Amino acid sequence: MNMPCIEFQPRTMPTMESPPLIGLARLMTMAFRCVDLMPLAQTLITRALDDEHDANALMDLSTVLMLQGVREVGLSTQAQAIACSRLYHLAADETPALHLLAIMTPGDLMTNAPLAFLAERSDVALSMLYVQPGEPLPQHLPPHDVLWIAVSESDAVRGLLADLGAACAGWGSPTVNRPEGTLRTSRTEACAALRGLPGVCMPDTARVDRAALQTLMRCEAEPGAWLQDGRWPLIVRPVDSHAGQGLEKVASPFELSQYLSAMPGEDFYLSRFVDYASADGQFRKFRVVLVDGVPYAGHLGVSSHWMVHYLNAGMTDSAAKRDEEARFMAEFDTRFARRHSAALQGIAERIGLDYLVIDCAETPEGELLVFEVDPGAAIHSMDSPDLFPYKVPAMEKVRVAFRALLARVAATAGQTQP
Repeated sequence: MNMPCIEFQPRTMPTMESPPLIGLARLMTMAFRCVDLMPLAQTLITRALDDEHDANALMDLSTVLMLQGVREVGLSTQAQAIACSRLYHLAADETPALHLLAIMTPGDLMTNAPLAFLAERSDVALSMLYVQPGEPLPQHLPPHDVLWIAVSESDAVRGLLADLGAACAGWGSPTVNRPEGTLRTSRTEACAALRGLPGVCMPDTARVDRAALQTLMRCEAEPGAWLQDGRWPLIVRPVDSHAGQGLEKVASPFELSQYLSAMPGEDFYLSRFVDYASADGQFRKFRVVLVDGVPYAGHLGVSSHWMVHYLNAGMTDSAAKRDEEARFMAEFDTRFARRHSAALQGIAERIGLDYLVIDCAETPEGELLVFEVDPGAAIHSMDSPDLFPYKVPAMEKVRVAFRALLARVAATAGQTQP
């Protein structure tokens, strides 16, 4: 997708009323369903050229660019939008009854929790305030009923999350997902937090640099030098990578040397590989969301490859896989959630977030194998309701729980913001 580079100067107030923000949920759904976004992109460019301070056009254009894989231009366009305005609004689809303010930070589509999906088809009006690492945080916030710290954990924002933790006390807002809990979702800290939890298997994870991996590669050290349960084969991935980017299983020093020769970067996560294949040889990866401590089904991906990602698991092409996912969702409360009730409750308590997404599997021994905990992972309803009709009620359960969480948090404050 070829887009011109647009350069604008920041300003404080718009010269005209901009059309409303389209937002991530609608734009990502269009991309997911293979809608051609080029005409919309051209419309957004025209708007931005007509009014260089049309922040909504710039923000939506940045999202379109990143959805099309033009990441760097998308980030540059986002920076121009944020120079025009730090605050963005998505109107409620119904008569607004609750105003949610999300604190976000500039970055790609995995930087912040995609709350627009949860607020769809509801009476929740969502505002998004962007704050920058290293800058003073605002002393006063825009009007809201509930505050949600939507910044996901990464190296780049750990300092910002710490600053937000201190700021929350001063703001005094009823708050969802306080930063101290989000900081516990890094791969190493989550592993430490969940260590020894009955019913949970999360292999020890270490953060190592390239030099350390090279000692493994040269057989000068063994995995146990960094991992309590360290042994070959190993899982290695770059720090701050998601969606399987740079993730590999290496079974020997030779395979590790091949990995390092092809993979740039200096910092990596290392853990042992757990073979979680089912009796039929298939690998099953579950996405579960905890809302106020209660588990809900997100999705189930079934694949013949150990690295399961829903989009490459062939769910669209296999009626049998969809039937299995439908059963998983229909029976979730009485089977999966009941089977792992203590483990899921323990995860909720130890991480300490009101809203948390878990990517997991089941070991042959019946434990919950936790790959990642992340409050920013997407829970959505982008799939075609014709092909995935069972997802509609499952996602509605999550939205109802989301709305109930907001109501509870607002009520515990005693009063809402003016």
